[in-house]
Amino acid sequence: MIGYRFMGKAHSNAWRQAPRFFPLKAEVEMHTICGRDAAAVEKARAQFGWNNAATDWRAVVNNPEIDIIDITTPNDSHAEIAIAAAQAGKHVLCEKPLAMTVASGEEMVAAAKKAKIVNMICHNYRRIPAMAQAKKMIEEGVLGTIYHFRARYAQDWPASPDFPLVWRLQKGVSGSGAHGDINAHIIDLARYLVGEFSEVSGLLQTFIKERPLPEDSGKGAGLGGKSGKRMGKVTVDDASLFIGKFKNGAIANLEATRFAPGRKNHITLEINGSLGSMTFDFEDMNRLKFYDATAPADRVGFRDILVTQPGGIHPYFGAWWPQGHIIGYEHTFTHTVADFVDACVNGKSVQPTWADGLMNQRVLAAVEDSARTRQWVKV
Repeated sequence: MIGYRFMGKAHSNAWRQAPRFFPLKAEVEMHTICGRDAAAVEKARAQFGWNNAATDWRAVVNNPEIDIIDITTPNDSHAEIAIAAAQAGKHVLCEKPLAMTVASGEEMVAAAKKAKIVNMICHNYRRIPAMAQAKKMIEEGVLGTIYHFRARYAQDWPASPDFPLVWRLQKGVSGSGAHGDINAHIIDLARYLVGEFSEVSGLLQTFIKERPLPEDSGKGAGLGGKSGKRMGKVTVDDASLFIGKFKNGAIANLEATRFAPGRKNHITLEINGSLGSMTFDFEDMNRLKFYDATAPADRVGFRDILVTQPGGIHPYFGAWWPQGHIIGYEHTFTHTVADFVDACVNGKSVQPTWADGLMNQRVLAAVEDSARTRQWVKV
């Protein structure tokens, strides 16, 4: 694994837990965790359960004992590491967003195709059981013709003007702000549940233009840190909104913001179709609400589905607990790792691939183009 902070912690837990709960087709050895700070990565190694610690990602990528590379670094290094890993014949799991630009994403997809490696982008919210259940029901046609997709992803961690200028607020490292960081997630869910976008009209806004530089050296922790006295320019968006059209005729309304006080990691979505509706709230992630418009008039209303039935009834839950015993955020990464490991053994593609990540990147870029030109942009 390259990277060891927030996502490194989440992925490490997944690598440790997946073989304990899922009947994987291969054993998992947590060989090496890698980062630039030798002392910090050694601490992470001991805490997260890795066998070795390293500071040179190139040596890790080229180690013949390693079959899989997991990339959890800041966005500006995804493409370089991923392409090198593909060229070394490693299967690669990469955190989102896939790359900084569409061009870099295209290079990654081309490298994976040439090397014939299993490649996956970590959009873990696809593997919330309720989202996988929603996908199953939509494919069964319970919503009929889909008309609307609405989603909001809201946080508040950098809302204070005293919050430091960490790497997620620097375009040269992150590529974009709330847009690429969290809007990418609900774009992926829109594509997963409804279909591909055809065109978009977007708005990006930066509310706080300057911030104190972080006291620590390097890129900063990403979601926190201590503020210094010197100031720096914020070069990313704080909020991103867009409306869009899907190729199948449905329309979309998506909002991502880091300036919603009280919202810590708030994801909500609603899908409306000719035969019914679905709603989901990540703060109640084990539930999916479904409205059947074909039900008798005297008993219509939103049905509350607790998506915790094992025995093959609800996705992924057979690996966990008896019915009604809910799971959490960390389990979505375990589901991702379990699916990825089996795909590597089978030598088969597993969704979402880097090609999916590239499609997300195209939507992100189109929204940025629209915000700049104030016009509709085709994806």
